[in-house]
Amino acid sequence: MKTPVIFDGHNDVLLHLYEAGGMATSETFLTGRDGAIDQAKATAGGFGGGFFAIYVPSPSNYDVKMQEMTKPSYDLPLPAAIGWKEALPKVMAIAAILFNLENKGALKVCHSAADIRVSLSKGEIAAIFHIEGAEAIDPDLHNLEVLYRAGLRSIGPVWSRPTIFGHGVPFRFPSDPDIGPGLTDHGIRLVKRCDELGVMIDVSHLNAAGFWDVARHSTKPLVATHSNAHGICPHSRNLTDDQLAAIKESDGMVGLNFAAAFLRGDGRMVDDVPLEQMLRHIDYLINHLGEDRVGFGSDYDGAIVPKGVATAADLTNLRQAMVKHGFNDILMTKLCHENWLRVLEKTWGS
Repeated sequence: MKTPVIFDGHNDVLLHLYEAGGMATSETFLTGRDGAIDQAKATAGGFGGGFFAIYVPSPSNYDVKMQEMTKPSYDLPLPAAIGWKEALPKVMAIAAILFNLENKGALKVCHSAADIRVSLSKGEIAAIFHIEGAEAIDPDLHNLEVLYRAGLRSIGPVWSRPTIFGHGVPFRFPSDPDIGPGLTDHGIRLVKRCDELGVMIDVSHLNAAGFWDVARHSTKPLVATHSNAHGICPHSRNLTDDQLAAIKESDGMVGLNFAAAFLRGDGRMVDDVPLEQMLRHIDYLINHLGEDRVGFGSDYDGAIVPKGVATAADLTNLRQAMVKHGFNDILMTKLCHENWLRVLEKTWGS
């Protein structure tokens, strides 16, 4: 099953291309790469596009981190904050990869929900320019204005590590997200200006205090692009029932994260996860949010995911499992892309 086409809340393919050599290796997105998303895999699995994250990496050992998260409990220390003068050149370099892919015809950078609908109808990969962690934004928000003009339409104030705008959750299990202070004064100004511009605020990675600060100061729907249900998996990265209630009240959205540690009840980052566990989270989210506020936020190329959906080509398996689970055609379309388009139209105004 390649339809309905899936529009996805989060992937990290741009980071992988950047770390593999940047512009010099971006061609592998078209010719085939050892990763979760490229043009051929997208076509094979009916991956229509989504939020293409730009993330400034901290020095770390990914394999050690993933190994630590296979333990029954863990609490990974967060990297140090990164200043905007250090972060901005990296954001520019990664954004250049995104625009290079557009120039090569691999995808289309979309500025509106209408743009996304056109791209999906043409079979193009529709990409949202998203920044995960606002390290590159200066205190005066000048860089935000320029990045918006360049196509930025979604931003997370933090990727877990602290920024001048707020605080995130560590990778901790078991834990709830009520960890530390929330948004700073700079963070509140960021939220308000993003609302004015039409840049969606992503509450994924924010701690509970930051989440509630966004809820108080934003006039837009609350959106978590790649988060799961804390009621099933008590991980710090997942959303509590109170948070889900606030998202529903705002008419917002949650994209189901495929990362194994946020799916499994034991919080372990291992790929032995049946697709039924993903469906448990979907059912839980639908029960708390309603059918119009749930979608997917795979975290492809950024996490260890279940074997059955290892790459975008395997999204056919997910659709088959959804049909077997009893989801009808209308609900399938909502979950696969229509709910994302609905919330983006409400957030962006078009």
